Amino acid sequence: MKKRLYVGNLAYTVSSDQLREMFSAHGEVSDAAVISDRDTGRSKGFGFVEMATEEGARKAIEALHDLKIGGRNIVVNEARERDARPAAGGRMR
Repeated sequence: MKKRLYVGNLAYTVSSDQLREMFSAHGEVSDAAVISDRDTGRSKGFGFVEMATEEGARKAIEALHDLKIGGRNIVVNEARERDARPAAGGRMR
């Protein structure tokens, strides 16, 4: 079963390809993406990696969480589901 991981505190220079490479040493990576600001295109300093197996995800968390990469200690843990948010443009009443 696939497992989605949150990767935070990334250096702004880390690319999605570098993220995939970092995690592939610990198991098969289904997807890897660094999240970018939609207006500027610059990295927001976090991303998500989808590991093909729970075992690969566990190994990646154990090996990479709090590891110093690009001068920053990265955070790696299981991603949480997004909270429901109101539709854009709507007013709260």
